[in-house]
Amino acid sequence: MIQLLARVFIKNQEDVENPKVRQAYGVLCGTVGIVLNILLFAGKWLAGFLSGSIAITADAFNNLSDAGSSVLTLIGFHLSGQKPDQKHPFGHGRMEYISGLFVSVAILIMAVELIQSSVHKLIHPEAIEGSPLILAILMVSVCVKVYMAYYNKKIGKKINSAAMAATAADSMSDTIATSAVLFSTVISMAAGVNLDGWCGLLVGVFILYSGVQALKDTVDPLLGQAPDKALVEQIQSLVTSYPVVQGIHDMMIHDYGPGRRIVSLHAEVDAKGDILKIHDEIDNIERKLRETLNCHATIHMDPVEADNEEVRKLRLQTAKLIAGMELNLSIHDFRVVKGETHTNLIFDVVVPFECPLKDSEVIEKIEEGIQQYPGNYYAVIQIDRDLC
Repeated sequence: MIQLLARVFIKNQEDVENPKVRQAYGVLCGTVGIVLNILLFAGKWLAGFLSGSIAITADAFNNLSDAGSSVLTLIGFHLSGQKPDQKHPFGHGRMEYISGLFVSVAILIMAVELIQSSVHKLIHPEAIEGSPLILAILMVSVCVKVYMAYYNKKIGKKINSAAMAATAADSMSDTIATSAVLFSTVISMAAGVNLDGWCGLLVGVFILYSGVQALKDTVDPLLGQAPDKALVEQIQSLVTSYPVVQGIHDMMIHDYGPGRRIVSLHAEVDAKGDILKIHDEIDNIERKLRETLNCHATIHMDPVEADNEEVRKLRLQTAKLIAGMELNLSIHDFRVVKGETHTNLIFDVVVPFECPLKDSEVIEKIEEGIQQYPGNYYAVIQIDRDLC
């Protein structure tokens, strides 16, 4: 159904990097979610009223909260699609993450309320009634929630949406919750064993776990998580495919919402090359990144002495020294500056976050190694962090 509606209401539906297309998908899925959840609420509330089951009634209000969550998702996609303005020059794309955050919080609140109601039901059990109508409502609900989880996960993956991924997780938790309620109702009808409170408690714990996972998935991009490795490799491959670039480093990727990435990096170029031609090629690379990966890029040119044999040997020797430390370090911006009394080896060292040594200890170990070189060499070291 979603795919059919997408073909009718969304133009250029395969251009998922386009903010307007992403917004249209979000609005469509959010609207369908609101309608389906309201229908499910009405059906389950009726089933809960007829049976007297706390689990069914709680599940009904869970669907009502899902309708509210879909409204939040809808609002989030609407706000994220707004154009950049003076106060928000990079757009409003992170509103999608914020709406996903609210959805996750709504899941947690519902889980806590369900657990409380189930504990009360365990302390004060009440008989529940079953009927074919109640079973039919619950079975239809399971099927609808399976479909909702399927289309939210599929579309969320297609447009890379954290908000829709959270909604898909919520729908899957609802599927399991309603299945458990259905199971307890069947057992109650067949064997006369009241599992209503226990079932509600287990469902509440499961929903709580799903809410925590969804919360993590929406909080991480808001905090500034590491970029996707596949994207980093694509950028590296594209930039280094140009012969003018001899290497890259200091790459940073800022995520201002899906389809709104800002990239900066340093490109090593021949120090003796034609600066105007090199600059023109760098402009071409920035344009290519924008066209193919939808990244707004800024590239800094780092001149390197490609044909200086002494610099090349010292760089290789220093790279070998650092590799021998077995700390997964790397170097860049290697320069040699000669003085009357000594020679400075100036370079940056990229230290991974998991390195067990302090920055000062890393510098000290490298300096000790360089002092063993034949000649009088001093190390001037800048510590960097691997941000990608």
